[in-house]
Amino acid sequence: MTLIETAIKAPDFVLKDQNGKPQRLYGFRGSYVLLYFYPKDETPGCTKEACAIRDEFANFKRNKIKIFGISADSIESHRNFAKNHNLPFTLLSDTGRKVIKSYGAQDIEGNTLRVSILIGKNGDIIKTYPKVDPASHAKQILDDFREIENSPDKGENNFGRQAVA
Repeated sequence: MTLIETAIKAPDFVLKDQNGKPQRLYGFRGSYVLLYFYPKDETPGCTKEACAIRDEFANFKRNKIKIFGISADSIESHRNFAKNHNLPFTLLSDTGRKVIKSYGAQDIEGNTLRVSILIGKNGDIIKTYPKVDPASHAKQILDDFREIENSPDKGENNFGRQAVA
């Protein structure tokens, strides 16, 4: 499966969060949104990535970047994962894998890949991350965001047309 392309509108979706509340992507237009897809709650790499994002959460919040972690785990699994690691951001349950598939965050065997998508205020995908290092990914996103904010169009038109390796 191929990761979704940049410079297109992010496909809308509604998924339930770790508290069972439906979250609709298009409800966050006007904000930057980070979708980070990950294989499974409580596994070493996924825990490292979630905790790295947690540790940088104040910087994401200061830059008004809404974070959604997405996996095929259940709402209850997400609730426990968020509680166990004091995660201050939203985890979304995609047990049917519809959103995972639509964003190309799945391998040929159907496993969820560790990939991320940064969406601009207008709903366009402005950056994709097809290969993620769980320990440094949060800082990479924030560095890229600073570059976006310093670009003439602030990521709304042409920034990030190619994927970041």
